Amino acid sequence: MNGKRSADPRVIVALDFPDGQTATEFVRRLRPGSCRLKVGKELFTREGPGLVKALVEQGHDVFLDLKFHDIPNTVARACEAAAALGVWMINVHASGGSRMMSAAREALEGCGPQRPLLIAVTVLTSMADRDLEELGIRDGAEAQVRRLAGLARDAGLDGVVCSAREAAMLRAQSGSGFTLVTPGIRPQGAALDDQARVLTPAEAIRQGSDYLVMGRPITQSEDPAGVLASINRELVTVT
Repeated sequence: MNGKRSADPRVIVALDFPDGQTATEFVRRLRPGSCRLKVGKELFTREGPGLVKALVEQGHDVFLDLKFHDIPNTVARACEAAAALGVWMINVHASGGSRMMSAAREALEGCGPQRPLLIAVTVLTSMADRDLEELGIRDGAEAQVRRLAGLARDAGLDGVVCSAREAAMLRAQSGSGFTLVTPGIRPQGAALDDQARVLTPAEAIRQGSDYLVMGRPITQSEDPAGVLASINRELVTVT
Protein backbone atom coordinates (compact mmCIF):
# COMPACT_ATOMS: atom_id res chain seq x y z
CA MET A 1 0.00 0.00 0.00
CA ASN A 2 0.94 3.63 -0.11
CA GLY A 3 2.60 4.60 3.15
CA LYS A 4 5.60 5.99 4.95
CA ARG A 5 9.06 5.74 3.48
CA SER A 6 12.18 7.26 4.97
CA ALA A 7 12.35 9.95 2.26
CA ASP A 8 8.65 10.85 2.49
CA PRO A 9 7.81 14.50 3.11
CA ARG A 10 6.23 14.86 6.53
CA VAL A 11 4.33 18.10 5.90
CA ILE A 12 0.85 18.10 4.39
CA VAL A 13 -0.09 21.59 3.21
CA ALA A 14 -3.79 22.35 3.65
CA LEU A 15 -5.17 24.02 0.52
CA ASP A 16 -7.81 25.99 2.40
CA PHE A 17 -8.58 28.33 -0.48
CA PRO A 18 -11.99 29.55 -1.68
CA ASP A 19 -11.58 28.46 -5.30
CA GLY A 20 -9.51 26.30 -7.60
CA GLN A 21 -7.75 29.13 -9.39
CA THR A 22 -6.31 30.51 -6.15
CA ALA A 23 -5.30 27.03 -5.03
CA THR A 24 -3.69 26.23 -8.38
CA GLU A 25 -1.71 29.47 -8.41
CA PHE A 26 -0.44 28.70 -4.93
CA VAL A 27 0.51 25.11 -5.75
CA ARG A 28 2.65 26.31 -8.66
CA ARG A 29 4.97 27.79 -6.03
CA LEU A 30 5.62 24.37 -4.44
CA ARG A 31 7.80 21.60 -5.84
CA PRO A 32 6.10 18.19 -6.06
CA GLY A 33 7.74 15.95 -3.49
CA SER A 34 8.52 18.77 -1.06
CA CYS A 35 5.21 18.19 0.72
CA ARG A 36 1.80 16.57 0.37
CA LEU A 37 -1.37 18.55 -0.35
CA LYS A 38 -4.69 18.40 1.49
CA VAL A 39 -7.94 19.14 -0.29
CA GLY A 40 -10.80 19.64 2.14
CA LYS A 41 -14.54 20.14 2.04
CA GLU A 42 -14.70 23.77 0.92
CA LEU A 43 -12.38 23.42 -2.05
CA PHE A 44 -13.70 20.02 -3.11
CA THR A 45 -17.32 21.17 -2.91
CA ARG A 46 -16.58 24.17 -5.10
CA GLU A 47 -14.26 22.54 -7.64
CA GLY A 48 -15.09 18.83 -7.53
CA PRO A 49 -12.87 15.90 -8.49
CA GLY A 50 -11.31 17.67 -11.49
CA LEU A 51 -9.00 19.70 -9.30
CA VAL A 52 -7.90 16.62 -7.36
CA LYS A 53 -7.13 14.77 -10.59
CA ALA A 54 -5.14 17.73 -11.89
CA LEU A 55 -3.02 17.88 -8.73
CA VAL A 56 -2.34 14.14 -8.91
CA GLU A 57 -1.38 14.42 -12.58
CA GLN A 58 1.08 17.18 -11.66
CA GLY A 59 2.88 14.73 -9.40
CA HIS A 60 1.44 15.73 -6.03
CA ASP A 61 0.34 13.29 -3.34
CA VAL A 62 -3.14 14.37 -2.28
CA PHE A 63 -4.85 13.81 1.05
CA LEU A 64 -8.58 14.04 0.28
CA ASP A 65 -9.92 15.28 3.61
CA LEU A 66 -13.69 14.77 3.36
CA LYS A 67 -14.17 12.95 6.70
CA PHE A 68 -16.80 10.53 5.45
CA HIS A 69 -19.43 9.72 8.08
CA ASP A 70 -22.59 7.90 7.00
CA ILE A 71 -24.09 4.42 6.86
CA PRO A 72 -21.47 1.76 6.06
CA ASN A 73 -22.47 1.14 2.43
CA THR A 74 -22.51 4.84 1.57
CA VAL A 75 -19.08 5.40 3.11
CA ALA A 76 -17.69 2.32 1.34
CA ARG A 77 -18.84 3.58 -2.06
CA ALA A 78 -17.52 7.07 -1.33
CA CYS A 79 -14.11 5.62 -0.47
CA GLU A 80 -14.08 3.68 -3.74
CA ALA A 81 -14.85 6.88 -5.66
CA ALA A 82 -12.08 8.75 -3.83
CA ALA A 83 -9.56 5.99 -4.53
CA ALA A 84 -10.37 6.17 -8.24
CA LEU A 85 -9.03 9.74 -8.24
CA GLY A 86 -5.54 8.43 -7.45
CA VAL A 87 -5.27 10.12 -4.08
CA TRP A 88 -2.64 9.21 -1.49
CA MET A 89 -4.86 9.32 1.60
CA ILE A 90 -8.55 9.53 2.54
CA ASN A 91 -10.32 9.68 5.88
CA VAL A 92 -13.51 8.84 7.71
CA HIS A 93 -14.88 9.78 11.14
CA ALA A 94 -14.07 7.12 13.72
CA SER A 95 -17.28 8.10 15.51
CA GLY A 96 -19.11 6.38 12.65
CA GLY A 97 -18.24 3.13 14.40
CA SER A 98 -16.51 -0.15 13.67
CA ARG A 99 -18.90 -1.42 11.01
CA MET A 100 -18.59 1.76 8.99
CA MET A 101 -14.80 1.78 9.20
CA SER A 102 -14.54 -1.91 8.31
CA ALA A 103 -16.77 -1.35 5.27
CA ALA A 104 -14.51 1.48 4.13
CA ARG A 105 -11.40 -0.67 4.50
CA GLU A 106 -12.97 -3.59 2.65
CA ALA A 107 -14.03 -1.30 -0.20
CA LEU A 108 -10.40 -0.36 -0.80
CA GLU A 109 -8.98 -3.88 -0.78
CA GLY A 110 -9.49 -4.23 -4.51
CA CYS A 111 -7.27 -1.25 -5.27
CA GLY A 112 -4.09 -3.31 -4.96
CA PRO A 113 -0.72 -1.94 -3.85
CA GLN A 114 -1.61 1.62 -4.86
CA ARG A 115 -4.63 1.88 -2.61
CA PRO A 116 -4.78 5.09 -0.59
CA LEU A 117 -4.05 5.15 3.08
CA LEU A 118 -7.29 5.07 5.07
CA ILE A 119 -7.28 6.93 8.36
CA ALA A 120 -9.93 7.96 10.87
CA VAL A 121 -10.59 11.28 12.58
CA THR A 122 -10.68 10.97 16.36
CA VAL A 123 -11.43 14.34 18.04
CA LEU A 124 -11.13 17.51 16.00
CA THR A 125 -8.24 19.67 17.20
CA SER A 126 -10.59 22.65 17.51
CA MET A 127 -12.51 20.85 20.26
CA ALA A 128 -11.72 21.17 23.95
CA ASP A 129 -13.13 19.17 26.87
CA ARG A 130 -16.00 21.62 27.32
CA ASP A 131 -17.08 21.03 23.71
CA LEU A 132 -17.16 17.29 24.27
CA GLU A 133 -19.21 17.76 27.44
CA GLU A 134 -21.94 19.33 25.31
CA LEU A 135 -22.10 16.02 23.44
CA GLY A 136 -22.35 13.96 26.62
CA ILE A 137 -18.70 12.86 26.56
CA ARG A 138 -17.53 13.66 30.09
CA ASP A 139 -14.20 11.86 30.41
CA GLY A 140 -12.30 14.36 28.26
CA ALA A 141 -10.62 14.57 24.88
CA GLU A 142 -7.73 12.23 25.72
CA ALA A 143 -9.99 9.36 26.74
CA GLN A 144 -12.19 9.85 23.68
CA VAL A 145 -9.18 9.93 21.36
CA ARG A 146 -7.85 6.72 22.91
CA ARG A 147 -11.23 5.04 22.54
CA LEU A 148 -11.77 6.04 18.91
CA ALA A 149 -8.19 5.25 17.88
CA GLY A 150 -8.58 1.76 19.31
CA LEU A 151 -11.73 1.25 17.25
CA ALA A 152 -9.93 2.41 14.10
CA ARG A 153 -6.97 0.11 14.73
CA ASP A 154 -9.22 -2.88 15.40
CA ALA A 155 -11.16 -2.14 12.19
CA GLY A 156 -7.90 -2.45 10.22
CA LEU A 157 -7.41 1.20 9.31
CA ASP A 158 -3.93 2.56 8.63
CA GLY A 159 -4.03 5.22 11.32
CA VAL A 160 -5.83 8.23 12.72
CA VAL A 161 -5.96 11.98 12.72
CA CYS A 162 -5.24 13.28 16.20
CA SER A 163 -3.71 16.18 18.06
CA ALA A 164 0.06 15.96 18.36
CA ARG A 165 -0.47 16.19 22.13
CA GLU A 166 -2.04 12.73 21.97
CA ALA A 167 0.57 11.26 19.61
CA ALA A 168 2.83 9.76 22.30
CA MET A 169 -0.13 8.11 23.98
CA LEU A 170 -1.39 6.63 20.70
CA ARG A 171 2.08 5.54 19.62
CA ALA A 172 2.38 3.57 22.86
CA GLN A 173 -1.12 2.18 22.43
CA SER A 174 -0.95 1.17 18.77
CA GLY A 175 2.74 0.67 17.89
CA SER A 176 5.04 1.92 15.17
CA GLY A 177 2.97 0.69 12.22
CA PHE A 178 -0.02 2.90 13.01
CA THR A 179 0.06 6.20 11.09
CA LEU A 180 -0.57 9.38 13.09
CA VAL A 181 -1.59 12.50 11.15
CA THR A 182 -1.67 15.67 13.23
CA PRO A 183 -3.29 19.00 12.42
CA GLY A 184 -2.90 21.95 14.74
CA ILE A 185 0.81 22.35 13.97
CA ARG A 186 2.23 25.84 14.21
CA PRO A 187 5.87 26.96 13.82
CA GLN A 188 7.31 28.68 16.86
CA GLY A 189 5.73 32.13 17.24
CA ALA A 190 2.87 31.58 14.76
CA ALA A 191 -0.73 32.49 15.59
CA LEU A 192 -2.93 29.70 16.99
CA ASP A 193 -5.96 30.73 14.85
CA ASP A 194 -8.87 28.36 15.64
CA GLN A 195 -6.79 25.45 16.93
CA ALA A 196 -7.08 24.59 20.63
CA ARG A 197 -4.44 21.86 20.99
CA VAL A 198 -1.20 22.64 19.10
CA LEU A 199 2.54 21.86 18.97
CA THR A 200 5.46 23.00 16.81
CA PRO A 201 6.58 20.69 13.95
CA ALA A 202 9.64 19.38 15.80
CA GLU A 203 7.67 18.82 19.00
CA ALA A 204 5.02 16.89 17.09
CA ILE A 205 7.54 14.55 15.47
CA ARG A 206 9.21 13.94 18.83
CA GLN A 207 5.82 13.02 20.25
CA GLY A 208 5.34 10.37 17.57
CA SER A 209 3.51 12.10 14.72
CA ASP A 210 4.15 10.79 11.21
CA TYR A 211 2.59 13.53 9.09
CA LEU A 212 1.91 17.17 9.98
CA VAL A 213 -0.99 19.15 8.53
CA MET A 214 -0.16 22.84 8.17
CA GLY A 215 -2.18 25.58 6.53
CA ARG A 216 -1.98 29.30 7.13
CA PRO A 217 1.63 29.49 8.34
CA ILE A 218 2.59 28.28 4.84
CA THR A 219 -0.30 29.32 2.59
CA GLN A 220 -0.41 32.91 3.88
CA SER A 221 3.36 33.38 3.80
CA GLU A 222 4.98 35.67 1.22
CA ASP A 223 7.49 32.87 0.62
CA PRO A 224 5.65 29.56 1.11
CA ALA A 225 8.39 27.48 -0.50
CA GLY A 226 10.94 29.06 1.81
CA VAL A 227 8.82 28.44 4.92
CA LEU A 228 8.28 24.83 3.85
CA ALA A 229 11.99 24.33 3.20
CA SER A 230 12.79 25.70 6.65
CA ILE A 231 10.32 23.33 8.31
CA ASN A 232 11.68 20.38 6.33
CA ARG A 233 15.21 21.21 7.43
CA GLU A 234 14.05 21.39 11.03
CA LEU A 235 12.36 18.01 10.76
CA VAL A 236 15.48 16.35 9.37
CA THR A 237 17.25 17.17 12.63
CA VAL A 238 14.63 15.35 14.70
CA THR A 239 14.14 12.31 12.46
